[in-house]
Amino acid sequence: MKISGFSFIRNGIKLYYPVVEAVKSVLPIVDEFVIAIGNSDDDDNTREEIEKIGDPKIKIIDTVWKDEDRKGGRIYALETDTAKNICKGDWLFYIQSDECIHEKYLPVVEKRCKELLNNKNVEALVFRYKHFWGDFNHYHSGHGWYPREIRIVRNLPEIHSWMDAQSFRYFENYENPHQQEGTRKLNAALVDAEIYHYGWVRPPGLMQNKRKIMDSNYWNSKKVEEMHRNSPDEFDYGPMNLLTEFKDTHPDVMREFIKKFDWGDKLQLSGKPNEFREKHNHEKLLYKFLSVIERNLLSGNHIGEFKNYELINV
Repeated sequence: MKISGFSFIRNGIKLYYPVVEAVKSVLPIVDEFVIAIGNSDDDDNTREEIEKIGDPKIKIIDTVWKDEDRKGGRIYALETDTAKNICKGDWLFYIQSDECIHEKYLPVVEKRCKELLNNKNVEALVFRYKHFWGDFNHYHSGHGWYPREIRIVRNLPEIHSWMDAQSFRYFENYENPHQQEGTRKLNAALVDAEIYHYGWVRPPGLMQNKRKIMDSNYWNSKKVEEMHRNSPDEFDYGPMNLLTEFKDTHPDVMREFIKKFDWGDKLQLSGKPNEFREKHNHEKLLYKFLSVIERNLLSGNHIGEFKNYELINV
């Protein structure tokens, strides 16, 4: 059995992505790691930092992000597929550039892949998620944040990245995979492992800048300017006590990255949200109510949760 890892990135270091850590987190159990690196700005050194890892398993693909491919975040799926199509493993472990897996889960993942290798009914593996917010000590456990997602897929030409690369689907017409017709959800099995998502952990100034750049990969420049015309220079994470406190350990590969945390004095530890900005979803009464119901009566299952997979009980 062989496992390939894959990902994509552009301006990763400049935008405070733990992309080096993401790659390192899966390296111990993969036979290769393919990463598509987009045409980054002159002041970004993502490619150099990936090269510094110095592991012969890593294969870099240099890509160019075309403006016509950005609408609706489609560029993310295209870049994901660019890396995926190079992979040679039986299973393909997708890790986004703001995600890591704890080393304690690696033996579990590897064992699960071996168990299901010859079960062709299983096309993907679904992981639990922990979404960190503001710092490395708080995460979302309430309504509105996807609790599970596909991160390992079988190496089939019909499987492609879906929409803006959050998940994957089976495309009947795999020669033209980014027409959305003729797709179905993948048949997936659960794996007893968790992905740590750090996409909302950045210095407030960089978080605000990253949001604007992300929006530019979904909307035209005029709309992005309108959306951010009155935005403050720094992102407001809101009262941190509305989130769940993290009391476990982070992956070892994140140790040095976490040491860079220096914006604690800019975080609001308690109190009421800023009344002059739009509330985050987790600050709204409806979301608070749904979160209580889900935690206490539904064993953490989310009301109305969209699942881009069909679970198989194996």
